Amino acid sequence: MRFSPRYCIPALLLPLFGCGGGHNDFPPQCPVPKLEPTLADLTRYAGPGPARDLTDLILQARVVGLDGKCQSAEDKSVLPTTVSVSISLQRGPAMKGRDADVPVFLAVVEGGTIRDKHVYHVHLTFPPNVDRMTITSPPVDLLLPVSPEKSGAAYEVFAGFQLTPDELAANRHGTGG
Repeated sequence: MRFSPRYCIPALLLPLFGCGGGHNDFPPQCPVPKLEPTLADLTRYAGPGPARDLTDLILQARVVGLDGKCQSAEDKSVLPTTVSVSISLQRGPAMKGRDADVPVFLAVVEGGTIRDKHVYHVHLTFPPNVDRMTITSPPVDLLLPVSPEKSGAAYEVFAGFQLTPDELAANRHGTGG
């Protein structure tokens, strides 16, 4: 009879199958994070009109990340979810002062239908001698309705900037504001 190590590993793991707090201790399925490219860029200029150059630039921003986590709750009909948005920003020569507010939205989508949307104004202050920075928004708490038939994976969480019609048109045409 020969010794084979491949039979020992399953035998060593067998006692671990009884460990844990019970069945269904796996983390819940979380919503899918999404960034819409057309809504991920924000370019603000001073003054109206199509003739704009770098000297008119107030602020450029880009959504660079969407991080989140979810966890099981006592109430099995909801899924607590926390989301944060990371934004890269550049201060332009036409910016007055060092403070800015950028309008960021979070939208919960289920099956192509927007179930909820909120706009959050993320405040930032450029430190002296700094014209570029990346910030992460404060966490936003969401409660998503779930059931045994519908997990958190049934949802998508979109993030982007709440753009003016002109800013959206410029993004769609690739002119950046």
